Amino acid sequence: MSCYEPNYRHLQEVLIFCFNMKKSEAEAHRILSNTYGEIATSEGTCCRFQCFKNGDFDIKDRHGGGREKIFTDAELKVLLHEESC
Repeated sequence: MSCYEPNYRHLQEVLIFCFNMKKSEAEAHRILSNTYGEIATSEGTCCRFQCFKNGDFDIKDRHGGGREKIFTDAELKVLLHEESC
């Protein structure tokens, strides 16, 4: 067995392939699970299919939860510099 672990982008591209092959959300999930095992199991499959149905095929990493950035990197550097003085 290969030691390749798919990343987010690869899994999203496989989902687009399944969507274009007219597979259902359940079939796509089954294909991913059978091929990649636990690493590919996600409840987000049907959410992505809904995006595809709406014409959104953007597969950039989405914000994964948690807090949004409050400061930009430049602002943090200024604050760090002020703290060190």
